[in-house]
Amino acid sequence: MPLAMEVADPIAHGFDPARLGRLDAFLKARYLDSGKLPHAQLLLARNGRIVHFSHQGAAREGGATVDESTLFRIASMTKPITSLAFMMLVEEGLVALDTPVHHVLPELKGVGVYAGGGGGVPFLTKPTAQPMRMVDLLRHTSGLTYSFQNRTNVDAAYREGRIENWHGNLTLDEFVAALGTLPLEFSPGEAWNYSVSTDVLGAVVARVSGLSLDRFFAERIFAPLGMHDTFFQVPEDKIHRLSDCWTMQEGTGPELYDRGEASAWARFPRLVSGGGGLVSTALDYHRFNTLLLNRGELDGVRIVSPKTIDLMTTNHLPGGSDLAAMSRALFSETTNAGTGFGLGFAINLDVAKTLIPGSVGEFYWGGMYSTAFFVDPVERISMVFMTQLSPSMLYPIRRELKTLIYSALTR
Repeated sequence: MPLAMEVADPIAHGFDPARLGRLDAFLKARYLDSGKLPHAQLLLARNGRIVHFSHQGAAREGGATVDESTLFRIASMTKPITSLAFMMLVEEGLVALDTPVHHVLPELKGVGVYAGGGGGVPFLTKPTAQPMRMVDLLRHTSGLTYSFQNRTNVDAAYREGRIENWHGNLTLDEFVAALGTLPLEFSPGEAWNYSVSTDVLGAVVARVSGLSLDRFFAERIFAPLGMHDTFFQVPEDKIHRLSDCWTMQEGTGPELYDRGEASAWARFPRLVSGGGGLVSTALDYHRFNTLLLNRGELDGVRIVSPKTIDLMTTNHLPGGSDLAAMSRALFSETTNAGTGFGLGFAINLDVAKTLIPGSVGEFYWGGMYSTAFFVDPVERISMVFMTQLSPSMLYPIRRELKTLIYSALTR
């Protein structure tokens, strides 16, 4: 077994093996046998050492079980990687958290706040109280939105213009230009809304670095960290490893959304999405988690300083607020109770308010296809969960997995 695949003794790392066994039994009974999920993969680590790695269900319709080589579309789990890329440029003095976004992306200069109109009527806008800053992109306080939020005339205009961040009709530069023609939902810093902010941040990374986002990721992050199975386009010689992806249709049940053998991810995307475009494996994302747990270093390679990771994993919502007070989103990859937001991650601020076990300072996120990760720097636990079913808000599986994981701790 290769070194990367060694599974450490869970007892030596403070876990009860019998209680860890509950995780797989729970997934099988609740989600696989019931047909709710097509497959499930769970990687659990402590101090960077894998203590549990399980695989259940077919990677493809009628095919073999998922295994350590299976590739998954990680969607919004791309966002923390884009956020880290930006902070690498901050460390080099090329940009700062308080830099106005329009200094790098002039297409967004003068964008106003929604004050009326839409639905065939010209938009009315008012000036922003303060300019959109880079920190607003990282913490989703920019005033931007997602087309699928389905709550305002602004997100309706996103849908009409097909301003989408995965396999859409626009390049990244065209995407930013299109956003510059539409109003913001609120003045930057005044509220929180899950949005295309991280895609805009990806455009910032590309322009500041002078590299396309895919090249920056590949050369500056993935190659140094040994994340050889993470990319925007699945190489031809690896496409056989890409799992099928399903979506739940109301009234009819799960339908095949993207077949692995004929996947849209086999083609290079027109829009390189820093907000949701990557494919990866559990083992690769485990390496990224361990980099974060180690405060910026992995296997002798330092990507950013410990203080940069500390800054990223601190709550940055204005006034120390939480999402319960600030969120306007109808959809995000977290619940609001007891939750803050850092520079690319949700942050656990109040364990009691979450109503599930955890640690203050734990940070995490998930993806549209029900993938998830968390890093607990107090207990030094990290998790990667992989499956392929949208929407991710369909089942409470992330809360259930966390409860079962923490219930298996012995020290």
